[in-house]
Amino acid sequence: MTSARIPALISELRRESRDGLVYMEVCGTHTMAISRAGLRQLLPAGIKLVSGPGCPVCVTSTADLDRVVALARRPEVTLTTFGDLVRVPASRTTLAAERAAGVDVRVVYSPLDAVNLAQAEPEREVVFAGIGFETTAPVVAAAVLEARARGVANFSVLSLHKTMPLPLRALLDLGETPISGFILPGHVSVVTGTACYEFLASEYAVGGVIAGFEPDDVLEALVMLVRQTAPAIEIGYRRAVRAEGNVVAQRLMATVFAPSDADWRGLGVIPGSGLALANQYRESAAEERFTIEIEEPVEPKGCACGEVLRGVLDPADCALFGSRCTPADPVGPCMVSSEGSCAARHRYRDVDGVV
Repeated sequence: MTSARIPALISELRRESRDGLVYMEVCGTHTMAISRAGLRQLLPAGIKLVSGPGCPVCVTSTADLDRVVALARRPEVTLTTFGDLVRVPASRTTLAAERAAGVDVRVVYSPLDAVNLAQAEPEREVVFAGIGFETTAPVVAAAVLEARARGVANFSVLSLHKTMPLPLRALLDLGETPISGFILPGHVSVVTGTACYEFLASEYAVGGVIAGFEPDDVLEALVMLVRQTAPAIEIGYRRAVRAEGNVVAQRLMATVFAPSDADWRGLGVIPGSGLALANQYRESAAEERFTIEIEEPVEPKGCACGEVLRGVLDPADCALFGSRCTPADPVGPCMVSSEGSCAARHRYRDVDGVV
């Protein structure tokens, strides 16, 4: 931490804070920033930070991971995806293990890379397994449009995309954790803007602040939350986020995708919280092209990732944390992803107050 603002922000929090404040961050990058900077150790005793469902790999259900594996095993398919997904345990295997056994699994940096691959290898069926929130969905939408424009007929998408606002409603409805306010995701909000969060204040009397990703950004968001005299949705990350969001990206998503039910690890099926390819693009949906059959999903034994994602369990309090479950040998997805709360707590345990 090098910002000269940090001591002043900490002093402000100590002056303004009161007992029993619980703030949840719902962005994996915020989770990493908080742990890396040791912010929990700097905060006054009355403020507690908990992590929520902000890691897209982590919230992907075991059943959906099994579907990805089933697709990858088809002999005609080349399965492409982002790197984080490769090591995440499905019920009985991982994509990394399947690749080691000869299955054609390839890591790409962009879904457009998958389109290029499909064009270069027309004899293969190239499937992109798309995960993420509103941050990555526009790029996948652009890839679908690009494949159609080029006439690349052997490219398809298995959309496991999810949208951010509805799981916040689900968390508040569950009421397991008394949430005083949300540190709202910066990257997602660049696309969505603020209107999608207004229900937090109007219906639940819970405020939120969209934060940037430096330690002082997170602390500034906390100061803004503590100072709220009435619940409100505010932008702390003004150098990147506008109230209306990115209208071009919103239109792109609305063109290619339609809302669908989505299965969230730890939260179950949340109606309307997913993104499926819209009717006019269903020929590019992998589930339409291929029959995907899976066995009954099996959850990782002893893994408490679902409870961690709901903010009811600190990663360090999981019985497997740091012993049976480590980044080198993960049991659950929260220890795999670079944005996972378990991985963050383990990687920065020396400064993050993990005993």
